[in-house]
Amino acid sequence: MSSVSLKTGLGSRTIASGLDAAAGDFASIPVVDLSLGNDEVVTAIKDACTRVGFFYIKNHGVPERVIDAGFAQAKRFFDLPEEEKMKIDIHKSANMKGFTKLRGENVDPANRGDMHEGFDIGPQQDTWSSAKSGTEGTPAEANQWPAGLDDFKEPVQEYFNEVRALGIRLFPFFAQALGLDKDFFTPHLKNPSAIMRLLYYPAQGGEVDERSLGIGQHTDYECITLLMQDEVEALQVLNKDNKWIHATPKPYHFVVNIADTFQQWTNDYFISTVHRAINRSGVSRYSIPLFMGVDSDTLVSCLPSCVSEDRPARYEPITAGEYLERRLNETYAHSKPAEVEASA
Repeated sequence: MSSVSLKTGLGSRTIASGLDAAAGDFASIPVVDLSLGNDEVVTAIKDACTRVGFFYIKNHGVPERVIDAGFAQAKRFFDLPEEEKMKIDIHKSANMKGFTKLRGENVDPANRGDMHEGFDIGPQQDTWSSAKSGTEGTPAEANQWPAGLDDFKEPVQEYFNEVRALGIRLFPFFAQALGLDKDFFTPHLKNPSAIMRLLYYPAQGGEVDERSLGIGQHTDYECITLLMQDEVEALQVLNKDNKWIHATPKPYHFVVNIADTFQQWTNDYFISTVHRAINRSGVSRYSIPLFMGVDSDTLVSCLPSCVSEDRPARYEPITAGEYLERRLNETYAHSKPAEVEASA
């Protein structure tokens, strides 16, 4: 397990240090049916969060038409010419929203850049950037939207709103799985941080290059991720035996995984599991993850129910917003244009 000495949480969740804390004993990804009774759902989620760090959910309430529309718009966006997409390059946004070009990210420093393109949005009204900059007043539109792509914004924003609402509905189950009152997290979900990504993975053929993957091995940053995949198999999750377990796509099932903020908050009780994506299918792959946290000013301090004499706190307190900002800056630093660096 992780060292007992306290960590700041700023960059401490590297791949090397995270493997012991995040590895679980599993050979498949469990499915949680949200239509079952509360106690059954809590028991299933507790097992998944403490043993695997990943699970599918079904009967989640997000309409299929919303999901279909999200993928249709993703394909429309990524079919745009490169020069059109670069007009809303993510480095032009103070909030890290917009387009990420191929190899624009590199989550595993040992690799050559991730083989995917992305388009990121957040809540229509941005509070995270205002909070971190110390500004006051009415927050402005946080997102960059492509010009000339009619009927794009509304279905993408609807997908975001539906899935973030689903994420909020999951927190009472997490609270009960941790031995807390079901409403424990409610005060921290008034305006929870959320980043949604439309992702495009081109097919990779030829000899396998282990340093050039769809996305390299990593853990996610916030509390949870809610991912919808298309039919192309690419996502793999690492177990304690260092074997990659396929998270095979299931129609209209979300893949939910625990991320680093939640692992720290629960003192490594919930596990943020290493995963990657490799598209060797011969066809393009699309996926839509939504990375969800809590209010940016929430102090993430090891929960009392997860601390004992035999399991002392392993992390120093840190606000959720500060932790997220540091991790995002690390992710995009290598691709920041020189002119942006000079003006930073």
